[in-house]
Amino acid sequence: MSRPPGPAEGTRIMVDAMGGDNAPDEVVAGAVAAAREHGVRVILVGQARRIREALAAQEALGEIPIVHAEDALTKDEGALAGLRRPRSSVAVACRLIRRGHASALVSAGSTGGVVATSRLRLRGQPGVIRPAIAVVLPTRPRPTVLLDAGATADAKPEMLVQFATLGTAYARIRLGVESPRVGLLTIGEESGKGNKLTRRAHELLAGDMEGIDFAGNVEGGDLLAGKVDVVVTDGFTGNVALKTIEGTVRLVVGEMREAVTASRTAKVGALLQRRRLRQLRDRLNPETYGGGVLLGLNGTVVIAHGASRAAGIAAACVLARDLADGRIIEQIGEGIVATRSHWFIRRSHGDSDAEEPC
Repeated sequence: MSRPPGPAEGTRIMVDAMGGDNAPDEVVAGAVAAAREHGVRVILVGQARRIREALAAQEALGEIPIVHAEDALTKDEGALAGLRRPRSSVAVACRLIRRGHASALVSAGSTGGVVATSRLRLRGQPGVIRPAIAVVLPTRPRPTVLLDAGATADAKPEMLVQFATLGTAYARIRLGVESPRVGLLTIGEESGKGNKLTRRAHELLAGDMEGIDFAGNVEGGDLLAGKVDVVVTDGFTGNVALKTIEGTVRLVVGEMREAVTASRTAKVGALLQRRRLRQLRDRLNPETYGGGVLLGLNGTVVIAHGASRAAGIAAACVLARDLADGRIIEQIGEGIVATRSHWFIRRSHGDSDAEEPC
């Protein structure tokens, strides 16, 4: 279609058809799968001719609306992407979300470019100092949310408190946890451990923040232990931790693959355990969880893995739909109001050490 859709009736998801290593073919295939198999109302945005060709390959011409965007973010886009490429598919999608034509965006494009463009075009929710990227870690007995995974490298203590609010809302909707337990990532479990940032953040989080169930500090070795439901940290530390976990998972999967094919006996054993091995593979595959979610903006943004195939894009579309239906933005807004009110009360009672949240 050459013109934007009308105001959204129900939840519509904008899909950046030009973002990712396998765009547009795998992105379009994933959008088609999300629509056909999960009933997600998707809109493809990008270069219309290439999208139509990809839709034709899926025998889906006419099934999914198309919004043309002449430009696309490149792999190495950074903080200036929103200014340099105002006609990119991500920028066009964000403008339509702001105008109420859709509720969320899914993109497998450059994380830096998607974050920069989304922040510029969607703007932060009232009271939110900085957005954060939330990712799901494959822990037991249930997954754990880690944020920030890279949106805000230089954070302040008040931002980490807000990240706890963002993560709490996300865990409620994504994981179905009614009262998520929040942990602060630092170098020791004791309250006095860490740098100035984490020590001050611990003081604030331990002050009975409304809506935040703070469980104390967690260490790097606890990230995959499932001790808490939400792990909060700054974007620099969170991104390093996430990349370390991803590298470790790739190593473990590679070693397991080599081990189960090393001999005839191992192959027979793997055949007998193929169901459990398949479950383990799916649990460790980042595409299973749909990608990271940029929280704190006036619109939900799901950033799928850059190498996502159709299944990963479909999962990201389902995740975006579920978050929008779960009123993630409204829940975050309510939580931010509660924490800001808490700061105001503490300052009015003479807590001169508390910094202004914004």
